[in-house]
Amino acid sequence: MGLLTKCSCVVSCLFSGWAFSFISIANCSVDPSELSVDVAVKRPVSPARGPGFLHSLSLSSAFPDDLEVNEYCMKMLHIYGERYVTYANCLVSYARPVKVCQNCYSDFISLKEIYTNISSDQLGPGNVSCHDSLMRSDRLMLLYTLFNKLDEIWISAECTQCLTGDQEALSNETVYFMASLNQSLSCFQQHQSNHSELCKACKASYKRLNELYGRMEKNQTLCIDLEDAMNVTRRLWSINYNCSMPREETVPVIAVSSFMLFLPIIFYLSSFLHSEQKKRKLIHPKRAKSSSSLMNIQDKFS
Repeated sequence: MGLLTKCSCVVSCLFSGWAFSFISIANCSVDPSELSVDVAVKRPVSPARGPGFLHSLSLSSAFPDDLEVNEYCMKMLHIYGERYVTYANCLVSYARPVKVCQNCYSDFISLKEIYTNISSDQLGPGNVSCHDSLMRSDRLMLLYTLFNKLDEIWISAECTQCLTGDQEALSNETVYFMASLNQSLSCFQQHQSNHSELCKACKASYKRLNELYGRMEKNQTLCIDLEDAMNVTRRLWSINYNCSMPREETVPVIAVSSFMLFLPIIFYLSSFLHSEQKKRKLIHPKRAKSSSSLMNIQDKFS
């Protein structure tokens, strides 16, 4: 045969009219030099990885038409994704320094508008509502979760306090504050080479800015943009330029503290004067008796 093989024999047995063949093959070896080039070694292919394996992973074609998301809802979903990405990019772009309220409010309003259309029961073309198919079709409720996270950021930033009632523009207070802030920062930049001169030249504008910030804080018209901008300005004034400005509320504090400091002295001084007055009253002797009575006393002793 040309092949050097060493194999065990084949044993056949007959039992009760039935033929059983036991084939045992062991210690078989083939000389590689005697292999023919026509011999092809083939490996078995797993049925799970056959030609239709990848195709079997796609199950969309198996769903009936009535369970598929209609074209109108898919269009709404696409618009939602675009506006979501736009707003998220705006948040990242203006994260430092914080300017999200004054630059991203229009993107948030657009995102909120499309989310409201999807989450409401309002019927679209063909009397179709996307609320059930896009919002409640699965346990994850991904559209709701994504919007809720960004809405929490918007609420925490208190951006509505820097906008008008319809949230379509910045409020007048915000615009005025930003103008005052830019005035102070321009003064800082103009005199930054001489810090002592900066403290004198920019004191008035910086004081007005602090007073304006205090009024807006009481009126609850501050958002994260204004808070962060004021914190940075105060660090520049006090730390970078080493300027200081006495605050008006320190005057009554000093007056009350001085009064409390001298109160014990006043107390002990008044106590001392009052005790001295009592001593004077006790030292005064009683008036002497009349001369006639004294004479009677002398006669008795004599």
